[in-house]
Amino acid sequence: MFLLWLGYYARIAAPRVQTYMLSFPRLRPVFMLGIALLAGCAFSQPPAILAPFTTDGCSMFPDRSPLSETDWCTCCVSHDLAYWRGGTAEQRLAADQALRTCVLQSSGSVALADLMYNGVRVGGDPNIFTSYRWAYGWPFGRTYEPLTAAEQATAASLAAQYLRTNPARMCTK
Repeated sequence: MFLLWLGYYARIAAPRVQTYMLSFPRLRPVFMLGIALLAGCAFSQPPAILAPFTTDGCSMFPDRSPLSETDWCTCCVSHDLAYWRGGTAEQRLAADQALRTCVLQSSGSVALADLMYNGVRVGGDPNIFTSYRWAYGWPFGRTYEPLTAAEQATAASLAAQYLRTNPARMCTK
């Protein structure tokens, strides 16, 4: 659509605007302001809205041990809550460290806890277009930024809504 408008402007409208601008030099600032306002409208975006919380458990990783009763999926759901919400780089680091601690307590395996920690540190970057990136509840493009008071309230409400239906933070897959 923008390209069609640009083609129209270049062939038909621009010569007319230039003629008017030459004929009425006092109106140049008005024309320039109008063009600037229209350009601003072309690049404006609707406000970002936090989507309801979703989780896939331990994204791209087993939710539990295939050989024993060991289950660390509740750690992943708690981690997903933090990732869905987003926030600062420090909050992401704290969420990743909490995942490592939880997996270590659940499994007793330092190797597994470190493997999962390193995986989320590499794969959870907000600039990677995945369903499990940092701040995945927001439209793509949100990076490390603190939530406003209104965003925090929205996130708390949506998280509480999810936890009412799944208080144990169990995985469904």
